[in-house]
Amino acid sequence: MGEMITIPMEEYRQLQVASADLADLRAYDQALATLPAGDDEQVPSEFADRILAGESPLRVWREYRGLTRSALAAASCVNRVQIINIEDNGKTGSVETVKKLADALNVLVDDLV
Repeated sequence: MGEMITIPMEEYRQLQVASADLADLRAYDQALATLPAGDDEQVPSEFADRILAGESPLRVWREYRGLTRSALAAASCVNRVQIINIEDNGKTGSVETVKKLADALNVLVDDLV
């Protein structure tokens, strides 16, 4: 068995918090590093908040991109009624449909589900 040391519990807890803070700072630094490379897109908080509040991600992304339902239908080759059903009625499209919509919106499939 290796060497051991004993420290007070409060000091141990402080070290745990400091370790978690360091991990958060590293994640933050990594996120900042991806921005200049264009690897990650910044989305205004009001759009992110809408998705977090439970609004249809498809509607939020479509509106963020400035598209009408008809324009998205034309760009994705997905019927406008399907888009309405996904946005308004909580329907889930097929994998193929969601992939077409994601491609037209320039987002990942995971961003729409």
